[in-house]
Amino acid sequence: MADTNENDKGRLLAQLRIDRTEDNTSARTAWIAGGAVALLVLAGAGLWWWSRANAAVEVELVTAAAPAAPGSGATAVLQATGYVTARRQATVSAQITGKLTEVLIEEGESVEAGQVLARLEDRSQRAQLAEAQAQLATARARVGQYASELEQARRDLERQQDLLARRLVAEQAVEAARTQVDSLTAQLAAQQESVRLAQAQLQSAQVQLDYTTVRAPFAGVVIAKAAQVGEIVSPLSAGGGFTRTGIGTLVDMNSLEIEVDVNEAFLNRVVPGGPAQAVLDAYQDWTIPAHVIAIIPAADRGKATVKVRIGLDRKDPRILPDMGARVSFLAGQAADGATGAAAAGVLVPSSAIAQRGGADVIFFADGDRARARPVRPGQRFGDLTQVDGLAIGTRVVRAPGEAIQDGTRITEKGP
Repeated sequence: MADTNENDKGRLLAQLRIDRTEDNTSARTAWIAGGAVALLVLAGAGLWWWSRANAAVEVELVTAAAPAAPGSGATAVLQATGYVTARRQATVSAQITGKLTEVLIEEGESVEAGQVLARLEDRSQRAQLAEAQAQLATARARVGQYASELEQARRDLERQQDLLARRLVAEQAVEAARTQVDSLTAQLAAQQESVRLAQAQLQSAQVQLDYTTVRAPFAGVVIAKAAQVGEIVSPLSAGGGFTRTGIGTLVDMNSLEIEVDVNEAFLNRVVPGGPAQAVLDAYQDWTIPAHVIAIIPAADRGKATVKVRIGLDRKDPRILPDMGARVSFLAGQAADGATGAAAAGVLVPSSAIAQRGGADVIFFADGDRARARPVRPGQRFGDLTQVDGLAIGTRVVRAPGEAIQDGTRITEKGP
């Protein structure tokens, strides 16, 4: 009996005993889970910091421009952007509706004034021309017939008058002969008018035939070919979308100029006939001497700008229509009439100059990174500032915010 009691107490004590092995396993599992969560948090934070540090900042880039033409003694007082335009450009078309049988042009080809560009089917026009020639020949033959009859009638009248003087015929015979002369004279005059009408009809038929040959109105370069052999062309676009209204577009390259938009607040700095220089977006290191042709007397209310025409003093095959360009307007004379000294450095927007560490710096594009360059601001020209330490054509950030630092990844804003 005593042994039974002892066994029962032992089992009870065993049930009350804490299993230290199970507690250790649970604690270890909890520590591992917590450590994994902590590592994930740290990895996420690191990835966020890395992506934030390496994220590209969208910026607007502008090109540092030369403040003066070399040796010109002129200072740039204003800059404006625009496009190359052609003052003489035409979409060449036929003057009549017809089917193309020949197209003799290709894009990029130079043509002379009067050169044949295309031909239309001309069978109908040639038939009309032949008919008009035949009518003219018939009219001229009748003129000869009436002229001969009139000459004979005049001789008959003379004979009748002579016989009347000798009282060999009645006066009625003379009057009949005179009437015949008058009638033939009128018929001859009418037939001569018919000849002139036939000549006009012949000329009209020749013009219609000439319309089937399309010629260049001026010397230039073909920049577009719009039609092919077999297509119908018409100046009135007869036939809807299946009819071409033009054969090609021709540009007189000698008429190229630049049109720029000038802020009306700075229009007083632009002088007709004044000196300027142009830089094409495609050739940043090439400066083209230019001059102001005219200020177009109309303002754009929405943009608060005025268009200015810029003439190019130097022609070059690299200059093409619709190219982007930047124009610097130059002040060639000082206020007292003396020639001013050429400005040094380059011109950049004043907003491109930022403060970093108490110094004036400009951020320029180095691939996909922004690099800081200390500069020394100089004279201001409207919204532009002359600075030293940059090369002409350098692409700089227009308005660098606090997020822009040396080495920051950047991407240029789209148009």
